[in-house]
Amino acid sequence: MLQEIRIENFAIIQNLEIRFDHGLVIFTGETGAGKSIILDAIEALVGGKTDAGMVRSGEERAQLEAVFKTIPEVDVILSREDLQDEPGWVTLSREIRKEGRSTSRVNGRAVNQNLLKEIGTLLVDIHGQSEHLSLLNSRQHINLLDRFAGCGDLLTEFRAGYQQFTSVRRELGAMREHEKDAMRMTDLLRYQVNEIDSAHLRPGEAEELAIERDRLANAENLASLGQEALSLLDVGEPDAPSASDLFGNAVRALSALVRIDPSMTPLLEKAMSTADEIGEISRGLTDYLDQIEINPRRLEQMEDRLELIKNLSRKYGGDEQAALSFAENARKQLESIEHAGEHIERLEIEVEQIRAVLSKNAIELSRLRKQAAEKLSTAVEQQLQDLHMEGARFAVDFNTEPDPNGIPNIDGSFLRFDSTGFDLVQFLIAPNPGEGLKPMVSIASGGETSRLMLGLKNVLAHADDIPTLIFDEIDQGIGGRIGTTVGEKLWQVARAHQVFCVTHLPQLAAFGDQHLTVRKHVVQERTVTETQILSGSDRIEELAAMLGSPGETGIESARSLLTEAAQFTRQATVG
Repeated sequence: MLQEIRIENFAIIQNLEIRFDHGLVIFTGETGAGKSIILDAIEALVGGKTDAGMVRSGEERAQLEAVFKTIPEVDVILSREDLQDEPGWVTLSREIRKEGRSTSRVNGRAVNQNLLKEIGTLLVDIHGQSEHLSLLNSRQHINLLDRFAGCGDLLTEFRAGYQQFTSVRRELGAMREHEKDAMRMTDLLRYQVNEIDSAHLRPGEAEELAIERDRLANAENLASLGQEALSLLDVGEPDAPSASDLFGNAVRALSALVRIDPSMTPLLEKAMSTADEIGEISRGLTDYLDQIEINPRRLEQMEDRLELIKNLSRKYGGDEQAALSFAENARKQLESIEHAGEHIERLEIEVEQIRAVLSKNAIELSRLRKQAAEKLSTAVEQQLQDLHMEGARFAVDFNTEPDPNGIPNIDGSFLRFDSTGFDLVQFLIAPNPGEGLKPMVSIASGGETSRLMLGLKNVLAHADDIPTLIFDEIDQGIGGRIGTTVGEKLWQVARAHQVFCVTHLPQLAAFGDQHLTVRKHVVQERTVTETQILSGSDRIEELAAMLGSPGETGIESARSLLTEAAQFTRQATVG
């Protein structure tokens, strides 16, 4: 429901802010005052087309903003797009610049026009221009019929089965595709597993081998350097004592020194510790030299092993662990392929079981729809009679499409189906006697179309969940007698929806729950539009002016219209 709207520099409107009530909201005023401009602003806010001509002359931009109380379907979209601030509420805004560009926002965040329109079409239904009539969208007809028929629980069950059917059939298709390539895949997977398994890979092996390879490749150099270090530390030469011998002499000298001067004991202890460390270094070098192996054959084997590991790692993922993981996954795929036949057989049985349930539910859905369609046609035709469209006819057309992969009908034929069943539903209308029934999408727009929509909306008031309806041309070409009937119908629709109506008929305006008059006047040589919510004597005077008799007679006639409307609404409420 539209709670409030703010309009700035839009067409002839300089600055306007309106809060709206529930029920039937009536706009009246002289032609050209700006009534339809307000509705144009609402249309722009819900994703309608905009252009530079909408910006007030002399201004840089027009700004529009509206606050709506939402419905669950809108909250789902807001949550999906991460646009929700407060569940149950949404603010839509539009900025139109004088060069024609526009910016759309939802709850203050910029969005594209398509998303704004997706949200807007769930909030507002504009009747007056055919491209905005939701009832002229044949894809919506089956949803409206289902809600009118009250088959929501069965439809929910069918949709759940349809999703399951789609999922299982997709899996079955994938399995069959895999089965076609099973032989080629089996040979390839077995080759890959064998290639990796026969290498006996071990994580980290390449790093260890690289270290050992480097040692073998430099064995002679390592032995020479190690022997040189050992000679200097422990062996020495006849004319050049080893470091161990020289340091041993130093320790003996320090020992003699300490016997004379005990204060040098700490220094002696450090010298003795260093002598021990030199001995450990010598022993370590001796052990290292014993391990050095000059073995060209072993070096060649290591080079070959490293090259094998490198090739397998590059081929199967980057390192030994990746190659081992690849082999494990390949084994699982082999197992899956080997059992694919059994899996396909199980899926085929499951598909047929689900298909049988879908067929049963689709047949029942079709029965309920056709049963409801008869009631809907009768009710709509009665509404059209009340609206003085004598002889107008309404019908619901049912069709199906054959599909060998579909679901069986009661006669055994297989039909194409989707998440709604196998029925293709379309509303047909014959506005005038003697005309054949035609799809609603082919009828002309204007006052007659608006009355057709009103009749349908009245019957489908509780089936159609769009909260706000706008009728802009509904009184075109009709007189006061029909205006009263139209007012009654609009008031009835407004019990389940918020309804906006622009009218020049006082008989219709008398049924409004909220009555706004739109006026324009000149301020500093500029036209300015303003609105006023009417009640009491102001409303009576407005209705009298609409009757063309602002005097006492017109006042009495206006009071009479309000009394008759109030009497009807009381009786309708009690009834």
